[in-house]
Amino acid sequence: SLYSNYQAQTLRTAGGELLGYFLVMLAVEEAHLLNISVAARYQHQGLGRLLLDQATATARQHHMQTMLREVRESNGHAAKVYRQYGFVEIGRRKNYYPAANQSREGAIVMNMPL
Repeated sequence: SLYSNYQAQTLRTAGGELLGYFLVMLAVEEAHLLNISVAARYQHQGLGRLLLDQATATARQHHMQTMLREVRESNGHAAKVYRQYGFVEIGRRKNYYPAANQSREGAIVMNMPL
């Protein structure tokens, strides 16, 4: 449909082991990066950035104009990576994520032009 489309991609070893993946929702010129993950033992090797490159390329191929991402307020490392990639903070969402002890944690809302 014109209004919502999900795109996903995985990275695997030659033997099929999952290294990482991303999931993007495409909706009327805006891509929402819903999830991006790299297996713990493969982190800090540039695979997250490779997946981010692939996610933005996928969004551009579908003529998206911007990409949106929420990041946990406690995840400073991820927020820094996204800022270095070109995302800027456009707002906050209070109590967005479930957290420990049945509490909630806020999200940093970031956006990047494509």
